[in-house]
Amino acid sequence: MVSVPQDTVVARDRLLSLINELAVVRGRVTLSSGEEANYYIDLRRITLHHEASKLVGQVMLDLMDKAGFDGIQSVGGLTMGADPVATAIMHAAGDAGRGIDSFVVRKAQKSYGMGRQVEGPDVAGRKVIALEDTSTTGGSALTAVEALRKAGADVVAVAVIVDRNTGAGDRIEEEAGVPYLYAFGKDELDVD
Repeated sequence: MVSVPQDTVVARDRLLSLINELAVVRGRVTLSSGEEANYYIDLRRITLHHEASKLVGQVMLDLMDKAGFDGIQSVGGLTMGADPVATAIMHAAGDAGRGIDSFVVRKAQKSYGMGRQVEGPDVAGRKVIALEDTSTTGGSALTAVEALRKAGADVVAVAVIVDRNTGAGDRIEEEAGVPYLYAFGKDELDVD
């Protein structure tokens, strides 16, 4: 039985509530970029949460659709932040009767087995969107875009759940030459 997704506005509102409740952690932290912040957005608390992960899939699929990216065949990004996001989108698409695969991008190409950097169904010749849960500098997304292009994918955009408003989107658009999409901006979060 295919489940009918709840209204996207309701899903978006509930997901934002869960992000603010579960994922915004206050206190001094050092980000992966090396920068310091007085809060941390731990989106794995959302993407791996039983209720929120379904909402992530629905909201991100809607974001991609509203951006006009028809014919997306696969989504994913640098492991591990992107992995549950891609899986959530894959399941939301399946619930809607659509076939979107997911993939995982390793930080470096394997030196054994098939020697792949992009794991999952082959992305060569496919329209894909590179994902992240959130981005501070854009570095992870750019690594994923480079690996995907080497694997022959047609990368049409980068999408994140939360944009931290740190310039990552501008960097991605400039360096990768693709649109940068996000479901929520920093101004929508309870961080100040």
